[in-house]
Amino acid sequence: MNIVDIIAKKRDNLTLTKEEIQFWINGIMDESIPEYQSSSLLMAITLNGMSKEEIGDLTEAMMYSGDIVDLTAIEGIKVDKHSTGGVGDKTSIVLGPLVAAAGGTVAKMSGRGLSHTGGTLDKLESIEGFNVYLNQQQFIDVVNQVGCAIIGQSDNLVKADKILYSLRDVTATVDSIALIASSIMSKKLASGSDSILLDVKIGEGAFMKDIESGRELASTMIGIGQHLNRDVRAVLSNMNQPLGNAIGNSLEVIEAIDTLQNKGPKDFEELCLSTASIMLTQAHVVDNYEEGKRLALETLRSGKAFEKLIQWIAAQGGNIEQIKNTKLLPHSKNQLTLKSKQAGWIKDVLAMELGKLSMHLGGGRQKVTDEINHGVGLILHTRVGEKLNIDDDLITIYYDDEILSQERIDEAYDCFIYSDTPVDKIEMILETID
Repeated sequence: MNIVDIIAKKRDNLTLTKEEIQFWINGIMDESIPEYQSSSLLMAITLNGMSKEEIGDLTEAMMYSGDIVDLTAIEGIKVDKHSTGGVGDKTSIVLGPLVAAAGGTVAKMSGRGLSHTGGTLDKLESIEGFNVYLNQQQFIDVVNQVGCAIIGQSDNLVKADKILYSLRDVTATVDSIALIASSIMSKKLASGSDSILLDVKIGEGAFMKDIESGRELASTMIGIGQHLNRDVRAVLSNMNQPLGNAIGNSLEVIEAIDTLQNKGPKDFEELCLSTASIMLTQAHVVDNYEEGKRLALETLRSGKAFEKLIQWIAAQGGNIEQIKNTKLLPHSKNQLTLKSKQAGWIKDVLAMELGKLSMHLGGGRQKVTDEINHGVGLILHTRVGEKLNIDDDLITIYYDDEILSQERIDEAYDCFIYSDTPVDKIEMILETID
């Protein structure tokens, strides 16, 4: 067996065997296969795709290229949730305590933000003392004690993915559904949970721009779960405007806290309740989505989910006084509220551009080594479908610079597109796939 024959086989749109895929991943790991040959195979995969079996075999080979997290010491069915990335997505901070308070078990390993999307770990580190670096035993202990925990992924998890992604990034092979799905699922499966809920974002502010590609990605990842005997389900959710009103680390934590106190934006609350209902079904707490939705709503309205949030934050070393009084969380030095310059209905809110604006203020990273400013960001005062008059509040910019440049102000205004006629509000959940 040699890599040239494997490249030629995929170039000719033939199906690779499990042994050939494993040979490639082994060669990546022991460096016996040079990067230029892996790059050629990546391009052949991007152009010709992979079968369901090939994608499952690739995911499995990548999964075992690093550490496998053993969570068998955690009681019950462990449920994880993964979002494909969006703007203002603080869902995990709500879902963890909500599902746990309703009787589920959430053991989640998460990542950091890059470019226009925010990372859950960065948001949680807005809370003083919160420890995202628990070791495996500490992680297990917190989940058993509280019912939920979120930590960072180990550097030793799915080592092959790190190598392959660095090559994909410079060879125009990032957009392959097969490679995206195997990358996501290898990390999720190696993290040890029994069931996984995928939130596949679709729209202007997401990596998947249309429902067809989002559906294909979701179905591919569910197929990987079936290949490896895991319960994987998906929701397709709308990212044609930011999720909720807050963009930026501390601001999103505050919005998550508000939501757990029944004071959050309705579209964000709806997404949290819908995804929680599926996770509770996966955890076998309820028999169907309708029961899960009722239980999740009851748990939220009763205050039990907020109480669980406090328990969870305390268990991971966080300052719970900041949860009880959000004014103690990091805040920017300055803020400026921009007013609407025209009257009309909001037709579009450009989520990706607003995510980039928050990044430029210091709330995100252009490269992995960038430092995060937890206090800066944006608060939106309008949503798609709402009517504004001249001088109505449009957006508040939270910043630390002495002067907010006109360039940043213009960027913010350009993110709102108006219509002279009424516009429908955005539907949050587009589709559920299981």
